[in-house]
Amino acid sequence: MSAFLFPGQGSQKVGMGVALAEASAAARTVFEELDDALSQKLSAIMADGPEDQLTLTENAQPAIMANAIATLRVLESDFGVTLADHADAVAGHSLGEYTALCAAGSFDLATTARLLKLRGQAMQSAVPVGVGAMAALLGADIEKATALAEACAEGEVCEVANDNDPGQVVLSGHVGAIDRAIALVKEHGIKRGVKLPVSAPFHCSLMQPAADAMAAALADAPPANPVVALYANVTAAKVASGKEEQRLLVEQVTGRVRWRESVAAMNADGIGEFVELGGKVLTPMIKKIAGEAQTASLITMEDLETFAKDIG
Repeated sequence: MSAFLFPGQGSQKVGMGVALAEASAAARTVFEELDDALSQKLSAIMADGPEDQLTLTENAQPAIMANAIATLRVLESDFGVTLADHADAVAGHSLGEYTALCAAGSFDLATTARLLKLRGQAMQSAVPVGVGAMAALLGADIEKATALAEACAEGEVCEVANDNDPGQVVLSGHVGAIDRAIALVKEHGIKRGVKLPVSAPFHCSLMQPAADAMAAALADAPPANPVVALYANVTAAKVASGKEEQRLLVEQVTGRVRWRESVAAMNADGIGEFVELGGKVLTPMIKKIAGEAQTASLITMEDLETFAKDIG
C-alpha cells in the first residue's frame, strides 16, 4: 500500500517548478491557475525570486502547494500514474495538508491557493514580528521536549509545535520562553536547540487569531470528502469526511503537527511505500520513523519517469 505525501513550509526555493513547466504543459497549467486564482504573478517569484518575496509566508505557502500539485499533475498526465489508482492515502506536513486535500479532490487548485494565501497572511499578522519564535530540538523525543517546554514557559507560551521524527521536535511560543528552552537543552538531555528562521510562532496557542480567520474562510469554502483517506496532522488518524477535516484544519493552526505519529499510523495500517511530491524534506523523517518502508522523492522529470517505470 502506498501514501502520497506533501511537504510544508521551508521547502520553497527560487527556481522551483521551472524545469517541470518547461517540460510539461500540465505543470504550466497549474502555475497559470495559481496566478489567476491569486491575481498575482506568484509563478514569476517562484521562478526568479527575489528570495525574500518567496520566503514571505503568504507567498511560500501557495507556492509550495502549487509546485507539489504540478508534480502530481505531470505524474498523472505525462506518465499515467494517477493518485486514485496508486495511492491508498494522503498526508501533508502543516500547509501540506491543504496540498493533500487538493490532490485528493477535496479542494480545487484555485480554492487551495486562496486559502493558503489567507492562512499565510493570518498566521503572519497573528503575532507582531519579534514577539514569537520557534526552535528545533535535535536529539529530543516528545517526552523530553514536553518537559523542557513546561519548564521554560514561566507564564509565557512555550508549546510543542511539531513532533517530526523520533529525534526532532519543534517548540513554538514567546521569544523569551524559546530562548530559555535553547539555553536549557543540555539539562534536559537534549543534544541541541536551534532557533528557526521563521517570522511567526506557528502551531501554538498564540496563533488563535489565525485559527479564527481560517474558521471563517473554511465555512465559506468547506472541503469535500477526499477520494482516498487523509491522515490529519492534529489527530494522526485517518479522516474520510470533509466536514470533520474542516474542523481539524482550524485546530491545526494552533495545534501540534503530529507527523511522527501520522507516519507510524499509516505504517501500522499497512502502508509500506511513501511518495513525497515536490520536495525531499519528509523522506528523511520517514526513514527514522518507519525504517523498513520504501520511500521516493519526486521533484524532477527524471524522478517521475523513474518512479513510473518502477511501478509499471
